Amino acid sequence: MLTWTQTPNLWQQITLVGIWLGLILLIAEGLNRIFAVEGEFSRKIVHIGTGNVILLAWWLNIPAWVGIAAGVISAIIALISYQVPILPSVNSVGRNSLGTFFYAVSIGILIACFWPIQQPQYAAIGILVMAWGDGMAAVIGQQFGSHLYLVWGMKKSWEGSLTMVLVSFTVISLILLSVQGNVWQTWGVAFIVAILATALETFSILGMDNLTVPLCSAAFSFWLNQLL
Repeated sequence: MLTWTQTPNLWQQITLVGIWLGLILLIAEGLNRIFAVEGEFSRKIVHIGTGNVILLAWWLNIPAWVGIAAGVISAIIALISYQVPILPSVNSVGRNSLGTFFYAVSIGILIACFWPIQQPQYAAIGILVMAWGDGMAAVIGQQFGSHLYLVWGMKKSWEGSLTMVLVSFTVISLILLSVQGNVWQTWGVAFIVAILATALETFSILGMDNLTVPLCSAAFSFWLNQLL
């Protein structure tokens, strides 16, 4: 029988992931209900925290079907939460955005695409660019964004967009460095995809960036590395 000091079995893997997700939601709900923090702040905690589950899945080598099933279940819960106040820290009832739903769908799709071909790093790139890049861009933009511009009636800030570029570049670079080392392709791919991800986030509406940014960041990282 496997012990916790050996490679975890399936149930131990699922338990670890469940504990992580439960902890993130507990913290966000606590801030929302007890300390009455702004809903957008608690949503960003969940947004960034849950994205890191892809690293756990990669590290633990969780089977693809588990990640896909988790994405489907999360997507269903997200849809229900738009009508029923299951988790106020994640969705507000009637909120005009399907971002949480798209986020869950993205995780399922990326695992389905990259786990079977033994390239989980690209799934991690897609999800973490969205989690950290978009998450930090929103935080910095809301707190320090004084230079605004409009895109399709949406207010954006140059501070937030610059943060998206820098954080996305850092995330992609670190992941590729861990896999392929310090080669010029690592930095080139990271720069190009960071710019692409920021452009997609800027022009997306109704939470579509939670779908377009992860999928395109992963796909272009994979394609560019094959090309270069």
